[in-house]
Amino acid sequence: MRIRRSVTRFFTNLVFPAITVAVVSYFGAYTIWGERGILVLEDTSANLALRQQQLAELRENRDRLQHRIHLMEEANPDPDMVEELARTQLMDGAPNQVAIPRK
Repeated sequence: MRIRRSVTRFFTNLVFPAITVAVVSYFGAYTIWGERGILVLEDTSANLALRQQQLAELRENRDRLQHRIHLMEEANPDPDMVEELARTQLMDGAPNQVAIPRK
């Protein structure tokens, strides 16, 4: 009877720490290797930097195009812009000029 009580007491005293260790281990592993863990954070940071660079390039391109549109929307459009657009669209020039298309 005494042995049975001591064995029962021994295992009941180990149940709570064992469950605690299991839970801490689970969440600790998820913190490192989970889908939002530390290892994924580095890849996400690199991806964010790449996307920010692409966004900056797109904004710069948009600003350039908005400036060109603004030059053409005025009451008196910029003559240089009109000539540039005419040459690029029509591939035509003066009699002694050669038009080279841009990529």
